[in-house]
Formats: sequence, structure tokens, C-alpha cells
Amino acid sequence: MEKLQATLLPALGRVLLCLIFVVSGFNKLGGAEGTIGYIASKGVPMPPVAYGLAVLVELGGGLALLAGLFTRWVALALAVFCLFTGFIFHGFGDMNNSIHAMKNIGLAGGFLFVAAHGAGGWSLDALLFRRDIR
Repeated sequence: MEKLQATLLPALGRVLLCLIFVVSGFNKLGGAEGTIGYIASKGVPMPPVAYGLAVLVELGGGLALLAGLFTRWVALALAVFCLFTGFIFHGFGDMNNSIHAMKNIGLAGGFLFVAAHGAGGWSLDALLFRRDIR
């Protein structure tokens, strides 16, 4: 069971955590104008730059997390991203947005757990850096 905890479970957790970001990042590539407009409507400065950062964090960070590459740093970045977007884009104005904000807060918690414990044995971090992954 210990081997399973050090290999399969962290890998599965990374897949499940990153899925929403990879899909969302790819979708943003095809809808730049709409996304930039939405970002602007929330009062975020420099919407095209914010859009580029969102794609980088979601797609780049999601794929890095999937592969288990620089996992602790990527997880920290995704945790901050989740908190920022949860409060800026969702907030707690109505039930639907409250649920989305709480989802982001929960994801941030998951990413902080990944940042604390690492990628696990089935990861590029373990392969490239040969460090104890537990």
C-alpha cells in the first residue's frame, strides 16, 4: 500500500486537479476576444496581458502539473491563481458564484497539499531530479 501511496495516488490526484485547467486553457485559446472582454468587465487592468497570463497559468501550469514537472512551484502558482480568480471573478454575490468561489478555494487547498508533499513517484520531478518524493 505504501508504494501505491507514493506513486499512483499522487499521479491520479495531479490528473484530477489539472484537468479543469488544461481544458479551460485550451478553450481560452479559441475564444480570446470573449475572454478578454470578460476580464475587462471585472475591472482587471491590462485585460490582454491578464488573458495571456491566464492561458499560461491554466494551460502551462496544468500540463506541468500533469507531468509532475516543477510540481511544488506550479502548485503554489495554481493555488494563488485559484484564490485570485475565485474572489475577482466569482465572489459571494449569489449562490452560483459562491459555489464557484468555494470550488476555487477548495482547489487552492488541494494545490497547497501538492506543494507540501510533492509530485509523487510517477513524475518528471522524480525522474529528473532523483529526489525522495515523499
